[in-house]
Amino acid sequence: MLGRIYSHMYERFSKGIDLEESISYYKDTSRLFSQHRLADDALYALGNIFLKKKNDPKKAAYYLGKIVTDYPNGDMHPEAANMLKLLSKDFAIPLPKIMVTSSRLNNLKYVLPVKYWSSDNYTRVVIMASGPVTYKDVLLEAVDDKPRRLYLDFQQSYIEPQYRAPVPIEDGLLRRIRTGQFTTDTVRVVLDIESIGSYKIFSLPDPFRVVIDVRGETQKSEQQVAGIQAKTEKNIIIQEQNDNKDPDIVILRDNKKIAFKPKKTNEPGQKATVTVTSSMSPFSLAQQLGLGVRKIVLDPGHGGKDPGAIANGLKEKDIVLDIAKRLVPILQRDLGCEVILTRSDDTFIPLEERTAIANTQGADLFISLHINAHPSPKVRGVETYYLNLSTNAEAMRVAARENATSTHQMSDLQDILSDILQNSKINESSRLAQQVHQSILSQAQPNGHQYERIKNLGVKQAPFYVLIGAQMPAILLEVAFISNKKDAENLQNPKFIDMITREISTGIKSYVNATSAQLRLGSLTE
Repeated sequence: MLGRIYSHMYERFSKGIDLEESISYYKDTSRLFSQHRLADDALYALGNIFLKKKNDPKKAAYYLGKIVTDYPNGDMHPEAANMLKLLSKDFAIPLPKIMVTSSRLNNLKYVLPVKYWSSDNYTRVVIMASGPVTYKDVLLEAVDDKPRRLYLDFQQSYIEPQYRAPVPIEDGLLRRIRTGQFTTDTVRVVLDIESIGSYKIFSLPDPFRVVIDVRGETQKSEQQVAGIQAKTEKNIIIQEQNDNKDPDIVILRDNKKIAFKPKKTNEPGQKATVTVTSSMSPFSLAQQLGLGVRKIVLDPGHGGKDPGAIANGLKEKDIVLDIAKRLVPILQRDLGCEVILTRSDDTFIPLEERTAIANTQGADLFISLHINAHPSPKVRGVETYYLNLSTNAEAMRVAARENATSTHQMSDLQDILSDILQNSKINESSRLAQQVHQSILSQAQPNGHQYERIKNLGVKQAPFYVLIGAQMPAILLEVAFISNKKDAENLQNPKFIDMITREISTGIKSYVNATSAQLRLGSLTE
C-alpha cells in the first residue's frame, strides 16, 4: 500500500513531501475504494497522521469520525471510537452524533415487539422490555376523526425503528396497535379502540412485561354476574325492600335480557327468594350464565427450553405432557366437551400466553398441570392451587418456582393482584380445586399396593402467573414431588399415571355435576 510506504519514508528521512504523498494515497484509497475492506484502515491511518505527525486533532477527529459513522462493522471501529473519546476528553472535540446516541441508548431499556392474542370478546396485549420500566397509562375519548384510544408511555425506553410499524387487530375490540419513539427517552404504545367494556393493566417480572387484558361489553356483563353467582352459591338471601319495589338486576348477554328478581312476600321483612326469568331463552340457567362446560383447556406446564423441575432422572415437562395427552380422550368421553392443549409437544410457551389461549378460546375451565419439587427430598404429596393472595411461605415458594421468579418479587406481585382479583372467579376456582383434589385423594390408599400412598398437602391459594387474568374457573395441580424418591417411582408407574388422569377427570365431572344440580333447581331459597 503506497500510503504506508510513503509514511515509512517520512519516518526514515523526515521529508515533508513524503508525508503529503502518504496522505494523498490514503485519501484516494478511502474515497475511490470506499467498499474495500481496507477503506477504514486508510481512514484510521489518516487519523493517526493528523494527530501525531500534523498535530491537528480536529482533522484527526474528522477521519476517525467517518469510520464510526460509515463503517460500524469495520475492524477499525473500536480503535477509532476509543481515540475519539480521548480526543473529546483532551481537546473538547464533540463526539460524532452516532456515538452520542449510542451512549444515550446504553442507559435506556429496550421495548420489544408487541404480541397479542384476540377473540370477539377478549384481547390480551403483551409488551416486553429488556428490564423493569416505569410506565403510565391514559385513556382518551374519541375526538373528531380520532378514535377512542388507550396509550402507555414507557419512560427511559427505546424501541428499534423496525418495530415501530402499526399492528392491525380489527377484532371488534381494538382497531390496531401503534408503537413509536414519542420522545428521545419515551416509548409510546397506543391501542386504537373500536369498542371495549373494560380493561386491566399489570406488569410481571423476569422477564419484565406489561400485560393489557381488554374485554368486550359481553365480558363486562358476565363479570357483573360473577358477583351474583358467588352469592347464590352461598345461598345469600336478598332482603325485600320496605317499599315493596322489585329491584331488577339486568344483564345484557347475546342480545337477551336476563332479569334477576326477588319474589314478592306477604310480610315486611320476610326473606325473599331469587328466581330467574328470561323472555326469549329456551336454555337452562347454566347455559344462560355461561356455566355449562363445553370447552376445557389443559395446560401442561413448562416445555421446550424450560424443563421445569428435574430430579431422579425425570423432567417435569415430559410427565405433565403425558398426563395431559391421556386426559384428552377421557374428558371427551366423560363430559362430551372439547379439550384444547396449550401445547401438544415439547414447545416453550410463555406463561401469559397460556392464559390468553384459554381466554381467546372461550374455555369454561382451565387446568394447569405441574410436578412439584422441594429442597428437602423428604417432602412428598399432592397439592392443588387456585389464584389468590397468600401469606403462606410454602405456597409462595411453589408459586415463585413455577413463575420462574424470586419470592421477593412474588411479594411485590401481591399488590397487583389485590386489584386484579376483584373480578376473578375465586369461589368457582376454589370449588373446582376441592373437587379435583378430593377425587385424587380417594385413591390415596390403593388396593394391592400398586403404587406408594399419596400424601395430602391440601388445597391452597397463591399468585401463579399462569392463572392471572383467567376468565373461567382455573386451578394449578401439583401432582407429586419429582424430588422425592417415592413420588418419583409413582411418576414412572403407568398405573399411577392412569389413576391421576382418571381422578382428575372424575373431579372435574363432580364439579360440573354439583354446579348443574344447583342451577337446575330454578330458584334458590335459604
